[in-house]
Amino acid sequence: PTYLLRYKFRPGDVLQWRVTHRANVRTTVADVEEAAETNSISTKVWRIQEVRPDGSCVFEQSVRDVRMSQRLSGRNEVRFDSTSGDPPPVGFEGVAKTVGKPLARITLDTLGRVLHREQLVTEAFQTPGLLTVPLPEKPVAAGESWAFPYEVEVPLRAGTVKRIKVQQKFTLESVKSGLAEIGLKTVVLTPIDDPLVEVQLIQRINEGKVRFDIEAGRIVSQEMNLERSVVGFQGETSRLHYATRFEEEFVPGSFTAARPANTSQPE
Repeated sequence: PTYLLRYKFRPGDVLQWRVTHRANVRTTVADVEEAAETNSISTKVWRIQEVRPDGSCVFEQSVRDVRMSQRLSGRNEVRFDSTSGDPPPVGFEGVAKTVGKPLARITLDTLGRVLHREQLVTEAFQTPGLLTVPLPEKPVAAGESWAFPYEVEVPLRAGTVKRIKVQQKFTLESVKSGLAEIGLKTVVLTPIDDPLVEVQLIQRINEGKVRFDIEAGRIVSQEMNLERSVVGFQGETSRLHYATRFEEEFVPGSFTAARPANTSQPE
């Protein structure tokens, strides 16, 4: 069988996802090793404001709450919890200001393409992972793939910018109980011969699995894991090890829009 994958929206819906992100970066330069570990748990919110006749929607994205911690080599761990009421520690003021406020107004079509984006708060706290998974135009069967090409701009030492061609490849791996499991892999198409470029690029690569509820027309979970090492980005013996884990789970009962009453009679 083939499956038509489409996003579905209703005006007034409030959709929420619980987002967990862990990143661990270890760098060694001139035999000096430094480590940085960051953790965050946040609630991502979409408020659907308008649904157009073609199915596309306008929604406001916000972050309802966030708990963060950061540990750097030789320093005490710093924590911030937006629900505690305590003033944010140094370095977290920017995050604290954006919690609970509309961050962006986005127009999205049923294939998950961003038609328009209006940033309402600059330098807002961004939840990691994909805003949406681009969906295929035609119905797909298990095992079939589709691709989404894009470009990443990476700053170079000379102050210039290198454009890197990247492709995200999606594969419908299976459909069970109405849930489509989609595999995601990022392929870098531009040849990379500069470790400094590679160091910046690995932090923008996604690899993992997405679960999509076909009937409801939304992502119910994302799970991304990545572990990479780069040598020689700042001297021959320099080394960077990057490990990240990202999880997102839909929060049931997010809706506020009135559901149509079930008027069907039992046969």
